[in-house]
Amino acid sequence: MRREPLLMIPGPTEVSTQALLAMAKPVVSHRDEDFSAFFKQLTEKAKQVFQTQNDLFILAASGTGGVEAAVANLTRKGDKVVVPVFGTFSDRVAEAVKRYGGEVIRIEIPLGEGPTASLIEKTLEKHPDTKVVYIVYNETSTGVTVRELPQIAKIAHKFDAVVVADAISILGGDELPVDPWEIDVCVTGAQKCLATPPGIALVSVSDRAWRLIEREGLSTFYFDLSRYKKFFDERGQTPFTPAIPLLFALDIALTEILEEGLENRIRRHRLCAQAIYSAVEAWGMTPFAKEPFRSNTVIAVKYPPNFDDAKFRGLLKRKYRIAVAGGIGITKGMVFRIGCMGNIGPQDVVLTIAAMEAVLYEIGYLKEVGKGLAAAVRKLASL
Repeated sequence: MRREPLLMIPGPTEVSTQALLAMAKPVVSHRDEDFSAFFKQLTEKAKQVFQTQNDLFILAASGTGGVEAAVANLTRKGDKVVVPVFGTFSDRVAEAVKRYGGEVIRIEIPLGEGPTASLIEKTLEKHPDTKVVYIVYNETSTGVTVRELPQIAKIAHKFDAVVVADAISILGGDELPVDPWEIDVCVTGAQKCLATPPGIALVSVSDRAWRLIEREGLSTFYFDLSRYKKFFDERGQTPFTPAIPLLFALDIALTEILEEGLENRIRRHRLCAQAIYSAVEAWGMTPFAKEPFRSNTVIAVKYPPNFDDAKFRGLLKRKYRIAVAGGIGITKGMVFRIGCMGNIGPQDVVLTIAAMEAVLYEIGYLKEVGKGLAAAVRKLASL
C-alpha cells in the first residue's frame, strides 16, 4: 500500500526518484566556478524545453513569484495592460498589475472559456497604446487553455505590445514553442509539468520585452531581472542565493524531459487527458471547460447537484491513496480538478479512474462500474 497519496493534482506533481535523490547531494557554493559551469548548462537545458534563445532566468520563488517578476519588470505607473480574466489565476494577474500601478484593461470571459484572438484585437483597437497583453495560457482553476495564443501574440505585436504567457501549469505538457510563437515573456513553475519539487520559477525574456523592462521607475528589488541578467552574463550566477538542492533536482528533471522528447511528452499528456475526459463523460459528468478550450494538463469537472465534495475526495485519498484537487477561488465547491502533468502516465490514469469509479459507486452516484475505465482504456490503447 502506498504510504503517500498519488498526486493527481494540478501541482505539485510526482517527482522521479532520480530527481529526489539529486537533492541529497552536498550543497555547494553558489559563487564557485564549478557552480557557474553547472548553472550555465542547466539554463541551456531549460531553454531547450522552452524552445527559445531568449534570456532565461531561474528564480528561487514559487510560480506566483515568477508571475510577479514579469508584472513588476514590465509595468510602470499608468501603463495599460490588457488582462483577460477567466478564472482565479488570471484575476490574480489583474490584481498584481494594479498593485504595480498599471491601468488594467480587464476583459471578463465567461467561466469555462478563454480569450480569442479576435477579442484581443478588438480590445487593442480601443486601446492602441497598450504596453502589455498578459495571457494566462492555462487557467488552472477552470481547466481552460487559450488555444489561439500564437495568433494573439501576432496581433499584440501589430500594436507594438509585449506578450506575456503565464504557462505555469502547462509548459512541458502541451505545445508552447516560445520563439516560433513570438512569446516575449514566458513564466512557468518547476513543480508542475516540469516535475520538480516546488520552489523554482523560470522566466524567459525577449529583446522586445527588454525595451520595456529597462525603462526608469522599476519598483522591485529581488525580482529585478536586469540584475539577474548582469550576474548571469558576467559570472554565470544569480544575484542572490539560489535554491541549490532544487537546482540539482531540476537538472535531472529537464534531462528526463529531453530524453523522452518534447513531442513524445506532449503526446503522452494529450492522450492521458483524453482518457480522463472520456471516463468523466462515461460517468455522465461534464468537464467545466468547453470543448475547444479543454486543457490537457488540468481536467476540471463540474460537480453534479448535491454532490458531496469532501466525502468524494476524502474517500478517494483515504481508501485508495489518490489525491485530486477541489475547486479554488471562484470555482471552489463547483468542480474537482485532476492534474495530468509531469510524470503522470497511463498506469496512473488507469489507477485513478478505477479508484474514482469505485468511490462514485460507493457513495451512490454510479449504479454500475466499468464504463469509465473502459472508455479510458480505449483512448490509452493508442499511446
